[in-house]
Amino acid sequence: SENSTPAMKTLDELNEQKPHLLAAPRSAGPVTCVCIRPEEGAREFPRQLELSVRRGAIGDNWERGTWLSLDDGSPSPDVQVSILPQRIYELICTVDGAIHPGDTVIADINLGEDNISVGQRLQVGTAVVQVSNVPNYGCDQWAHRYGRDALRFVAHKENRRYRLRGVLCRIVQDGSVAVGDSVSPVADS
Repeated sequence: SENSTPAMKTLDELNEQKPHLLAAPRSAGPVTCVCIRPEEGAREFPRQLELSVRRGAIGDNWERGTWLSLDDGSPSPDVQVSILPQRIYELICTVDGAIHPGDTVIADINLGEDNISVGQRLQVGTAVVQVSNVPNYGCDQWAHRYGRDALRFVAHKENRRYRLRGVLCRIVQDGSVAVGDSVSPVADS
């Protein structure tokens, strides 16, 4: 019988979708989801999310420590916020029974290096974040949740410049973000 829920995609199926993924808006993209991870493995989807230069996404476990720390042991601000492209989320992360990836913001925007550079500031709702130099190529959890081919696809050397797994950012201006807001590059002044 035909299963009505999406199955994990093969590498060939993912590669076929690359033109659609890369056609995401380049100047402003709608936010389709906001998420906090109050503890390991847990996900919450508030109506609005407060972003704080000092505290990260309020309610997220980043503030209590993360996989990337500063010399003093405090969490690195370079990984306060993760933005995932909506088209990747739809293609890879909606498999039956899969846990939400936990990215702070999902938005329909092209995050590729040819569109958004390291150091670029992005308006996210009323907050401003800055794209860090910490790459996000996926991890074992990504492979476990969405399949080994999903990890191969986002981490493939040829695809890294497209930042299909999204970007990691530091918050540089407090503000809030909600579904329906937008993510857009801030023009250099």
